[in-house]
Amino acid sequence: MTADEAKNLEELAAGFANQLTALTRGVLGEDTPRFHAINMGAKVQVSPIDDSAVMQKIPVRIGGEEHLSLGVRYFCCWDGRSEFLATDQADVHLFYRNVPDPLLRYEYVRSSKEPPGAHLQVHAHRDEMAYLLRLADKGRPKTGMKRGKLPRLSEMHLPVGGHRMRPALEDVLLFLHREFAIDTAPNWRAVLDASLQDWRVTQLKAAVRDAPDVAARVLRALGYEVVEPSVPSSRQSVDDVKLFWP
Repeated sequence: MTADEAKNLEELAAGFANQLTALTRGVLGEDTPRFHAINMGAKVQVSPIDDSAVMQKIPVRIGGEEHLSLGVRYFCCWDGRSEFLATDQADVHLFYRNVPDPLLRYEYVRSSKEPPGAHLQVHAHRDEMAYLLRLADKGRPKTGMKRGKLPRLSEMHLPVGGHRMRPALEDVLLFLHREFAIDTAPNWRAVLDASLQDWRVTQLKAAVRDAPDVAARVLRALGYEVVEPSVPSSRQSVDDVKLFWP
């Protein structure tokens, strides 16, 4: 990465940090900690930190009390063509009060197919699930048993739409409001809806770049005139297209 590319990446990540600050403060209140972009070389970490560069959890209140908190962290990088800001890793963890073990973990790993790059992990227990995790004598269950570990539901990576259709922080905030009636700032829904629309459009653009021929066919079916490029761009093999990754 050149010095100019590193500078541009950091600037884009700083803009992303400002967007996340506007979102969380617009939904949860102005006392929500500010997101910052920290240069880490080939990547930029975006998370809420204090003046000592220590990562902070985002307080989530119910009835005026901090019953929940969110641990939110992104690692940003360039996309494959060094044109657009991409997420290399994302963690959105939901905590109850001061309990160190999270309730839920929404996670994304850009390079991962197995387990799914976008996944949800639930920190809970069901006897039936533990039984199922011990039935197979191959794959992940076998590996876990070799280590002598008891199976835990929290180790399951539940798929959540793949690399392009994965949920965003906005979806998690909507979930918290719907299921737990968390406290929200005035006009929070308009802030969240606008941010969610931006996220979905960004992901749609990425999906179109993954499958331009499909996008062209759909647009023609809708009555648009779509002209083939005079110099076709190089295409990735199907195995490398993130739209088709789990």
